Amino acid sequence: MHYSDTDERLEQIKSLLGMLSSSGKKFDIEKIKDAFLYASDMHEGQFRNSGEPYIVHPIAVAEIVAALGLDTDSICAAFLHDTVEDCSEKTNLDIISKFFGQDVAMLVDGLTKLVDMNIEDKEEAQMENIRRMLLAMSKDIRVIFVKLCDRLHNMRTLDAKPEAKRRTTALETMHVYAPLAHRLGIQRIKQELENLALLYLDPIGYAEVTNHIEEKYGQNRDFISNVRKSVSDELERYNLKFTLEGRVKTVYSIYRKMYNQSKEFDEIYDFYALRIIVETELECYTALGIIHEMYKSMPGRFKDYISTPKPNMYQSLHTTVIGRAGIPFEVQIRTREMHHIAEYGIAAHWKYKSGAQSREEIDNKLEWISRLIDTENENLAPDDFMHSLKIDIFHDETFVFTPKGDVIALPQGSTLIDFAYAIHSQIGNRMVGAKINGMIAPIDRCPQNGEIVEIITSASSKGPSRDWMKIVKTGEARSKIRQWFKKEKRSENIIIGRSDIDREIARISKNTTESQRTEIIASVAKRVGMQEADDLCNAVGYGGMPISKILAKLKEEVLKVVKPEEEVKIVEVEEVKTVAPPSNGKYGGIIIDGERGCAFKFAKCCNPLPGDSIIGFITKGYGVSIHKRDCPNVITGMKSEEFFHRWIRAEWDLSEVKQGNTGIYEAVIQIFADNDISVIANITAALADMRVSILQINTRKQGDDDVVVSLKFTCKDIGHFNSVVSKLRNVPHVNNIVRGFN
Repeated sequence: MHYSDTDERLEQIKSLLGMLSSSGKKFDIEKIKDAFLYASDMHEGQFRNSGEPYIVHPIAVAEIVAALGLDTDSICAAFLHDTVEDCSEKTNLDIISKFFGQDVAMLVDGLTKLVDMNIEDKEEAQMENIRRMLLAMSKDIRVIFVKLCDRLHNMRTLDAKPEAKRRTTALETMHVYAPLAHRLGIQRIKQELENLALLYLDPIGYAEVTNHIEEKYGQNRDFISNVRKSVSDELERYNLKFTLEGRVKTVYSIYRKMYNQSKEFDEIYDFYALRIIVETELECYTALGIIHEMYKSMPGRFKDYISTPKPNMYQSLHTTVIGRAGIPFEVQIRTREMHHIAEYGIAAHWKYKSGAQSREEIDNKLEWISRLIDTENENLAPDDFMHSLKIDIFHDETFVFTPKGDVIALPQGSTLIDFAYAIHSQIGNRMVGAKINGMIAPIDRCPQNGEIVEIITSASSKGPSRDWMKIVKTGEARSKIRQWFKKEKRSENIIIGRSDIDREIARISKNTTESQRTEIIASVAKRVGMQEADDLCNAVGYGGMPISKILAKLKEEVLKVVKPEEEVKIVEVEEVKTVAPPSNGKYGGIIIDGERGCAFKFAKCCNPLPGDSIIGFITKGYGVSIHKRDCPNVITGMKSEEFFHRWIRAEWDLSEVKQGNTGIYEAVIQIFADNDISVIANITAALADMRVSILQINTRKQGDDDVVVSLKFTCKDIGHFNSVVSKLRNVPHVNNIVRGFN
């Protein structure tokens, strides 16, 4: 390949080339230069939102990739990762493969497929993108390394994006990419992603925690330096070769403890931390003894991750001790190799190891990806898949021992059944009981860190119980139980599945005959890619096909075989009437599970408005009830095994809402005000000025000096609602307004 102005353009990657030459590793420098020059040509004339030339971004990503210690092909892929997607008229994967090799083309292909995910829409599109990412990771883990570096630079430059895009990207980072970095053990990237995401998701909370840190650090500015000197002097007395690092806890980790665990800032005992890096594992325990001689340790705050490493390969000793003036601080002790793995995780293997043995080690460490791919290959509903993903990947671990001393890592909250299936599917299938530390324990018990668990099996066991599906927490266990029922209990599954489907058909129409129901089920089976009605009943019976996934298709098929005049009209017994599809083709502004024209009602508990995030609940005989996503009944109902499968995707039909075809909605609020004689008159006058109709108004006293006004009024959408509430807040004697009734 021939490039113009080569020397001048290579000045842009002078820093990167210097980093590579000083690393001590062998890189194909000419190939890396060619990849940069090729990317520079492809992106010529393209600019970022900040106004900078686009090539600035691939250069930054390549520098982060190089800092991780990855290889030549990874750095080339970093330069080229956007070329196929953004420069499709100039290049393609075949050209990339020709110039830079099949491995680089494969990495670019994997990165190109990882399109943006909208974390606020946890449905089909997001699930498909995450599946693609996991599949790309399973083929070559370097795909996700480069993607994490790409995301890190995007987060560092997120200010240039519009506000809505900043929030979407930050949510995506917090819920998907930061946990993945943690699962892969890349703490350096994980922590920066979390802090940057928090900055955009809750800038006020971020600033508050930052101020707390600066204030506390300012009060004890010399604390870490004094501790370092004392510890250094003592370690030198024992002739240890060591490195000391001091730090304060990250903004996000403090924020999470303060807001998620409801802790006060002063209750965070590991605000200060000292890291001791020594040469050998034995010296780690020697240093621990020295620290415990110097300072009083806090009970229950010692963790040995050297003898029991985390699944992401992290190893270290953690202890919390009391320093000068009663100030607690954490001490982490590890070897240099442990430190590199703690910083770079699995990527450290590219930095320090090579060859088939390293690849085998890495494959073993990435076994969890294969397990998750096995789970996602089932025909799971989006919510089930996301639940499995969060439990199996994005969750803290519990470390449990087998009687032979092997360590099994389980997501927190896992049961003894999950433990059995984590060992082997046959162990789980033949399980009849369990012991914890030698004592018989119920199989739904959640083992704790360090406990020894023995699974009791029997060759005469009849297999798992269907009730286990309500007990287990991990997708792996749930998948293996489903597979057992799919294989061993087909006839029983068909009976159970047929009963469940018939019950749903009866909710749609009470006038179907047995032959019509058989015809309906057969038609739906073909629509979901199954040969026979029994296949569909089997899938529903063993849990492989959620009933919610076929509800819309069931209704369509019912309407084909049952004439409208045959339907028995259902009388709505609740105060809010069922909205039937209007004859003029409008749908009341709601799309249910991708379908228009479904009967629905708005739940009185939360009265959703256009603009609210919503979800549907399949009621018994009254269509679908539409709730706000944050409605307390939704939060409670989603945790119920009995009702979980009856929740269904719902969204506003924006075309109908924007055209004003959806009519007027009911909004309810509570106004907390002073018990003044004029407050009701002022509220009603303000509503009259805004031309808002009052549907219901009640008052009640609260103490001697306050009154609560419960108000129901007409409203167009959430924007209109916010405008009304904003003006009511300015009414004299009004102190606070909350949405909904108690």
